[in-house]
Amino acid sequence: MSDPIVLYDTTLRDGTQREGLVLSLADKLKIVRRLDEAGFAYIEGGWPGSNPKDSEFFAAARGMTFRHARLAAFGSTRHRSNSAETDPNLQALLAADTPVATIFGKSWLLHVTDVLGATPEENLAMIGDTVAHLRAAGREVVYDAEHFFDGTKADAAYAMATLRAAVAAGAAAVVLCDTNGGCLTDEVAAMTRGVVTGLGHEVTIGIHVHDDAGLAVANSLAAVQAGVRHVQGTINGYGERCGNANLVTIWANLGLKMGAEVVPPTGELDRLSELSHFVAEVANIAPDAHAPYVGASAFAHKGGVHGAATERVEHAYQHVDPAAVGGQSRLVVSELGGRANAAWMVRQLGGAAIDGLDAAALSRLVKELEAEGASFEGADASFDLLVRRRRDDYVAPFRIIDYTVIVERRDGAPARAEANVKVEVDGELLHTAADGNGPVNALDLALRKALGAFFPALDGVHLVDYKVRIIDGEAATQARTRVIIETGHETGSWVTAGADGNIIAASVAALHDSLEYAIWRLDARPQRRSELDSSRIARTRQLTGEAS
Repeated sequence: MSDPIVLYDTTLRDGTQREGLVLSLADKLKIVRRLDEAGFAYIEGGWPGSNPKDSEFFAAARGMTFRHARLAAFGSTRHRSNSAETDPNLQALLAADTPVATIFGKSWLLHVTDVLGATPEENLAMIGDTVAHLRAAGREVVYDAEHFFDGTKADAAYAMATLRAAVAAGAAAVVLCDTNGGCLTDEVAAMTRGVVTGLGHEVTIGIHVHDDAGLAVANSLAAVQAGVRHVQGTINGYGERCGNANLVTIWANLGLKMGAEVVPPTGELDRLSELSHFVAEVANIAPDAHAPYVGASAFAHKGGVHGAATERVEHAYQHVDPAAVGGQSRLVVSELGGRANAAWMVRQLGGAAIDGLDAAALSRLVKELEAEGASFEGADASFDLLVRRRRDDYVAPFRIIDYTVIVERRDGAPARAEANVKVEVDGELLHTAADGNGPVNALDLALRKALGAFFPALDGVHLVDYKVRIIDGEAATQARTRVIIETGHETGSWVTAGADGNIIAASVAALHDSLEYAIWRLDARPQRRSELDSSRIARTRQLTGEAS
């Protein structure tokens, strides 16, 4: 039986080279704990000689207990003018006190002569001296052969000589790197087979691929099929330029498609979505909804034909069981969907029952409304309300009687917005006003002020996000607009949408749905204003010690 395929994570080092991605020390410690928990055998923590934060990370990591992972510190071969013993980079690497040291060296003569300013012989000595020095200090050494594939195209014999220098000095693994990410899959496969044939009996062969040609995952899998047993990459494919090979996708493909023995084990794949989203959240990067296996849309079905088939046979349009990677099937409500999509969505929401409703008529209504600019795709709360409002026994918790918004700017002063809103709840009317930093903000505040007098539970509801989409841009300023609002509460969040030729009207529709859904979700009961005022007066007296 062949050795298992070991995944080596470099999110904390190579992943942080992604533009816009910054991890604090606390962030790095959170991620390394989660990766160890997932069962990764190798986690590359950073380059201790490059910045103070990475040195602090390794100092903090020394006090941690790892259940599965061997922590690796990253660095380069010694400088051509230094000995291994006096090289500052190697001194910092050893000071990190990790069981594994990963170093990179040059495989492409272009870099040896034009970047390093070294001779080919000097470069081979730099590789051998560095590996030997780290081995003598008791480190397991992983050698990353930077630009290996480009170097092989230029001079295959020299590229192989760099690998042999690392192996002769005691490297436990040599990793073939497509650093520029531009190689095609057949090139990677052929060159990898050559290395495995030449060195595979002496050392573990690995692969490290960038995604500049969009082939990082494919090239990594091709390398595995060619014989490598060590695969480097990052969670969610984070990395410089177009990113690194995505270990999330690679892990799932190895375990579920290729039936390979993998470390981390395939048994952990049911938490793959959670792992992907956890790292994205810590990195403060919105998860890719369309990412394979773990994206919110990975098992979402929008087309009517797909929806009808999936309702009958769930795996009809799914390549794996969503539960195997911690996901779930869902049908999307839109103008492209059919009755199955509408019925499925209602069941998924766990809200209003479909009993007594004509799903085909509901589907037709969705198509009609979306033709007018409405959108229920991603606006589950608005769809839930659409279903509820079609039931004979549904009673709206409030009604907006009228509203006015004024925006003014006088004598160069900052613009101000004022909204007046009149609402009806249980036969009672309340007229309120509020100022805001814009018309929608003023409307939001006025509505909450009015409804909060009847539904105190709304005090804990807040607006999370507000987006505007132009539906028909050719109409310029007369275009219909779609407003999408995300609303939050300690119990979770929900999304509503409104569409109209008037952006204020579209905003009011989305706000209306947001608050109406909140009332249902929180099971809020209306209090009559007299009762509410009395209770507030009583509470005030209690707090101030006044007699009742």
